[in-house]
Amino acid sequence: MKPYITITTMAAALAVATLTPQHATAADPMAPAVTQANIVAAAASKPELSTLVSAIKAAELVTVLQGQGPFTVFAPTNAAFKKLPAGQLEDLLKPENREKLAAILKGHVIEGRVKAADIKAGEVKTLDGNEVEIAVRNGKVSFGDATVVATDLTTGNGIIHVIDTVVVED
Repeated sequence: MKPYITITTMAAALAVATLTPQHATAADPMAPAVTQANIVAAAASKPELSTLVSAIKAAELVTVLQGQGPFTVFAPTNAAFKKLPAGQLEDLLKPENREKLAAILKGHVIEGRVKAADIKAGEVKTLDGNEVEIAVRNGKVSFGDATVVATDLTTGNGIIHVIDTVVVED
């Protein structure tokens, strides 16, 4: 009777193991990968980026930034938005200014996945079609007039680098 119990126990264990979700690991690369959050979801998980998320929604860019990408986003903090002239943010968030807001936000996004270690000084083309100067001085990276204050928030469709100023083209 004992062998029957052992076989039954082994069969039950095998059935449970087969039904348990697997996650990709170096040891098992064929297991399904765990999906990372997209850029919008990752930004929404950071309280200091809540104004940016509101602006992305107002500019109707959620679908773009949830897309396949990959994108590198230079994400202004809430404090960065507060540096804008009085009333400018409120004005940009109005529905009639959606296109202007979208252009400003696209000016913070470049195509590709660029980690901090791979950032090189020079001009980069943003999604709005303009170019922004990236500089590296004394170990600090700047994006236009902004300074990068946090790097390499990796998402499923790109990377976010946090900046301290909203970059607005003149």
